[in-house]
Amino acid sequence: MAGGQDMFDAIVMADERFHGEGYQEGYEEGNSLGIIEGRQYGTLHGAKIGSEIGCYQGFAFAWRCLLHTCTTEKDSKKTKALESLIEMIQKFPYDDPTYDKLHEDLDKIRGKFKQLCSLLNVQPDFKISAEGSGLSF
Repeated sequence: MAGGQDMFDAIVMADERFHGEGYQEGYEEGNSLGIIEGRQYGTLHGAKIGSEIGCYQGFAFAWRCLLHTCTTEKDSKKTKALESLIEMIQKFPYDDPTYDKLHEDLDKIRGKFKQLCSLLNVQPDFKISAEGSGLSF
């Protein structure tokens, strides 16, 4: 009877063993796929942010050249806002994805950009698409 009992125990325990093995295999596969998917999402999102910041920087440098010779008080306000935007862009932590205020700083840059566009009386339209990204006026 002891041999019969061991056989039934093996049958009953097989269900638990297979459940445990299946869970472990599924966990390992899900973890692996999650890392791959997370890396792809991070790369795409980082590229979008980099493209947006680069567009703002190009815009700011172009306007800096255009306003370089202007000396009126109105132009002084524009230049001050422009220099502030350039400084914010230069301080932006491009190489630290764990920076906890990344989105806050990005929102401040966007706000400063909108303020500058208002002062310059331009209405840009920043777009990110499959063909590329950029500003249009």
